[in-house]
Amino acid sequence: MKFVRLAAAAGAGVIALGLVSCSSTGGKPAGSGEGSGGGGSVDTPRMTVAMITHEVPGDSFWDLIRKGAEAAAKKDNIELRYSNDPEAPNQANLVQSAIDSGVDGIAVTLAKPDAMAPAVKAAEAKGIPVVAFNSGFDNFKSMGVQEYFGQDEKLAGIAAGEKLNADGAKKIVCVIQEQGQVALESRCAGVKEGFKGESEILNVNSKDMPSVEATITAKLQQDPTVDHVVALGAPIALTAVQSLGNAGSQAKIVTFDTNAALVDAIKGGKVQWAVDQQPYLQGYLAIDALWLYKNNKNLIGGGQATLTGPSFIDQGNIDAVADLAKAGTR
Repeated sequence: MKFVRLAAAAGAGVIALGLVSCSSTGGKPAGSGEGSGGGGSVDTPRMTVAMITHEVPGDSFWDLIRKGAEAAAKKDNIELRYSNDPEAPNQANLVQSAIDSGVDGIAVTLAKPDAMAPAVKAAEAKGIPVVAFNSGFDNFKSMGVQEYFGQDEKLAGIAAGEKLNADGAKKIVCVIQEQGQVALESRCAGVKEGFKGESEILNVNSKDMPSVEATITAKLQQDPTVDHVVALGAPIALTAVQSLGNAGSQAKIVTFDTNAALVDAIKGGKVQWAVDQQPYLQGYLAIDALWLYKNNKNLIGGGQATLTGPSFIDQGNIDAVADLAKAGTR
């Protein structure tokens, strides 16, 4: 499987984690109760962790992150404080507020690393462990962040580009819903590298979905030779479905990331496939890693990123994950 090959190329951190924290018998970290695999809870002292993301309100992708984080927090006797702001300076301020409140650990996305770096350094100066997830694969080490959970976005993009080649695509538009967001920029850069045809970037504003629909519609009307639209999130993909109808376009839609609504779109052929990075797992690992570090000084990944993707979901395997996706855990 492509996911296995990609993960092996960059390190098998998830496998290592499974041996440490998912076994319900033997080898339990100090202070553990019934073990995480059996759904028990620990008997370690209560700790407080702040999870701070660049979530755009209304994007259901982040519901999956939060569900994973909440599951780990419940197991680990953690008070989870979730906050978000899509504007990097505001997100950095949320990190500083968490530091000032005396949290025991911080899990943060690094969508715009330069803006986040001072706040991350302030946490580290206070001795507060910081892990990153979802965004910041290329930057977490240089920022002194000790662990990262997510996918190599450029590698995922290259894999998507190669799959587009196999699908017979000739001309694509890669839709970036937040200009300057490093993970999204890396995805489109990877797609361009892996794809043999003609590619173009289309910037839209995900805070205004009607404008997203209008912008994609206009692009497809203006250039009917576009045969594939590459979305970087499920809500953008579903909006692009509407744009295809508006424009009378025969282009096909593929996407990164999933949500419950995307299941039916893939089943019905409205979206061809999705690149899955397992957001539930990212949220879970980020919180569980902080508990492991605080209680047993464990560091997952051996200094490397712990990969949670990419893998592909299409009509051939959608049934295997459909119920989980609709339940909000995939």
